[in-house]
Amino acid sequence: MCARQHQLKSKPDGSDASVAPFALETVTLTKQDYIQLISERNRYQSLHASAVKRSLWYQEHYRTLLHYGKEQTSKRELKLSAELATAHAKIRDLNQRVFGRHSERSKGRNEAHKTCASKRPRGHQKGVKSHGRSMPTELPVVHETIDLVDPACPKCGKPLRSMPGTEDSEVVEIEVKAYVRKIHRKRYTGQCDCEACNTIVCAPLAPKIIAKGKFGISVWCTVLLDKYLYGRPSERLLHDLGDHGLEMAPGTLAGGLQKIAPLLEPIDKALLQKLRSQTHWHADETRWAMFVMMAGKVGYRWYLWVFHSKEVVHYVLDQSRATQVIIDEFENVEGGIISCDRFSSYQSFARQIEGFILAFCWAHQRRDFLELANAYPAQLNWAFEWVDAIGELYHLNALRLQAPTDSPERVQTQKSLELAVQRMADRRDQMLADPVLADPKLIDPRLKVLTSMKNHWSGLIVFVRCPWVPMDNNTAERDMRGPVIGRKNFYGSGALWSGILAATMYSLFATLNLYGCGSFRSRKNR
Repeated sequence: MCARQHQLKSKPDGSDASVAPFALETVTLTKQDYIQLISERNRYQSLHASAVKRSLWYQEHYRTLLHYGKEQTSKRELKLSAELATAHAKIRDLNQRVFGRHSERSKGRNEAHKTCASKRPRGHQKGVKSHGRSMPTELPVVHETIDLVDPACPKCGKPLRSMPGTEDSEVVEIEVKAYVRKIHRKRYTGQCDCEACNTIVCAPLAPKIIAKGKFGISVWCTVLLDKYLYGRPSERLLHDLGDHGLEMAPGTLAGGLQKIAPLLEPIDKALLQKLRSQTHWHADETRWAMFVMMAGKVGYRWYLWVFHSKEVVHYVLDQSRATQVIIDEFENVEGGIISCDRFSSYQSFARQIEGFILAFCWAHQRRDFLELANAYPAQLNWAFEWVDAIGELYHLNALRLQAPTDSPERVQTQKSLELAVQRMADRRDQMLADPVLADPKLIDPRLKVLTSMKNHWSGLIVFVRCPWVPMDNNTAERDMRGPVIGRKNFYGSGALWSGILAATMYSLFATLNLYGCGSFRSRKNR
């Protein structure tokens, strides 16, 4: 047997401390109890160690989960911040599109905050001598004499004596009226015994656009000009004609245009043939409503294409914006340069058909920076730096074109332009190489604009080696003004023949305008 005895230590002064009653008692244990106590001690120590280990594991696990949660929360916060910034950018962009100025003529960065008070006011300036009233000399003069009702002395009634000469003044007037053109064709009969003169010979019929139609050439010229040149709806035209005494039914107007449409098909084919003989074109497209159901076509949205060369302008109406439209337009053409925007159909056409080079529009590239400045005000200064750089390219290109060909000035301006283009490319590549800009977590809006510029760079610099190619595609966009006005006023076309007629008339008027034949009203009776 074993015995264990616990004794208390004495205090330093020799006195005993108060102890518990059982502190001096001796406990005698059997060996079995001793072994059991040792075993339980070891078990509890093992359980404590396991609990401590499990507690440490849980602490580390929860620390990891907390770190992961914070990281995910940070990522989600960055993502939501980027989405919010994008949403605000879209709102600003839509506000600009709906309520802002539609002109892209914007000032440079240094002049953006100047007030309009410094601008010279429009119109006649105070203190400057006027040039006087000018009357149009090309108009015919209709003389009109105004006389007194009773030329007599108001006091005695004696008649006044007439004087030589008159007091003259001029007033510009417009007289528009409908009239019936009565045509008298003279008839003849022979006075000889020849068989050829045995019948009555009559003067030929007056020329008409529509055989047996009661409306003359001037009426249909008015209809075509008002609808396709000035964009006035047919209903308004009919009301206007009625105000001038000419009543025309809507069915008569539509039926007459349908008969006129086939007469213009040879003109459209001739314009297309001439277009295919050129080497440089401007191209653009816009939507056009066709309120007619076609097999395989869903909806009424069609597209009106324009192809503008130096000598001819040709419009094409098609159901889609597919590459096949361009392929059909340039059928059997060996190649050339197409000034266009960055729409994928043009790029697909250039990949499929060899010999064609795309010259992309700098106005669209400039628009990217302006839209970025409007959508993200924090990047306004950065965006306007690029806008100013693009403006410098326009300036240097204008100086190059002003210099005579093969002159020293032309060589110098060409070098200056090439250096400016290279500086722009180097700056773009340097910014794209910045890891901060390319960080996907930040979603920097500048990355998209610069990447687009790099992807289309070969087409943007075509004008450098080809001086006759403009820097932008504004020519084709200006050609779309007339059709867009018509689309807004009368929405589109209600039949296939009507849409084809509209495209042909737009082609005819735009081509005539190239040759300075823009005053159609004075020529409609010729």
